[in-house]
Amino acid sequence: MQKMPKKYYAFFTLPTILAFVISFLIPFLLGIYLSFTKFTTVTNSQWVGVSNYIHAFTDDRNFMNATIFTVKFALVSVVLINVFAFSLALLLTRKIRGTNIFRTVFFMPNLIGGIVLGYIWQLIINGVLIKFGVDITFSADYGFWGLIVLMNWQMAGYMMVIYIAGIQGISPELIEAAKIDGANSWQILRRITIPLVSPAITICTFLTVTNSFKLFDQNLALTAGAPARASSMLALDIFTTFYGSMGYEGVGQAKAVMFFLFVGLIVLLQLRFSRTREIEI
Repeated sequence: MQKMPKKYYAFFTLPTILAFVISFLIPFLLGIYLSFTKFTTVTNSQWVGVSNYIHAFTDDRNFMNATIFTVKFALVSVVLINVFAFSLALLLTRKIRGTNIFRTVFFMPNLIGGIVLGYIWQLIINGVLIKFGVDITFSADYGFWGLIVLMNWQMAGYMMVIYIAGIQGISPELIEAAKIDGANSWQILRRITIPLVSPAITICTFLTVTNSFKLFDQNLALTAGAPARASSMLALDIFTTFYGSMGYEGVGQAKAVMFFLFVGLIVLLQLRFSRTREIEI
């Protein structure tokens, strides 16, 4: 087959590049500029320097509270989702009847929208808590663990599919050889299965980290930040600042820029660590 001349590469990639520039790059750069201004519309902005960033850190305790809440949520949810999903993958890769049905059932919650899931779990959790005379907005801890349960129910099935693909890619002959050499199930899991599915672990960790930090619609539907924005995650706090307080649009934009840098740094560190582990293996 004749190779396409390199001079045509730019022509065929031009639509994608234009879409990227128009839909992401230009709004992103404009957003950085607006974070240093006080504005009500894009065309009505007044340069104020770093005062928006100073306000976000010093005068607005909600931003720091949301940051701490989000980091705690991300740490717990990433661990639980991946452990739960990997355990399901191990069980559903055994030769047991009906595994395809279970795979479908566990994957289906991922197809439901976040707003719908939030309201569904709000009804379920409040139905339990009402017996104790409270609801999910009574305490930030209730909202925290409600979000943990919701995200595990939604994301574990999706991560499970990725882990299943990784486990099924392991050569059966390698497992049989290990058994012949006297390896038990724990040794096979630790020395063979986990190292060989490390690329899947990297992917699933990346997806769960990014989803945990940018969680918005489930948080909005489940607690809306109540009580007193104590259960607000970063995305919801930025939304509330930007749209809920007249004159604080610039502060909300500054929070969004810091949010982008913070999540970007966390994801890069996670990918670097995970890929280093893959290389060592």
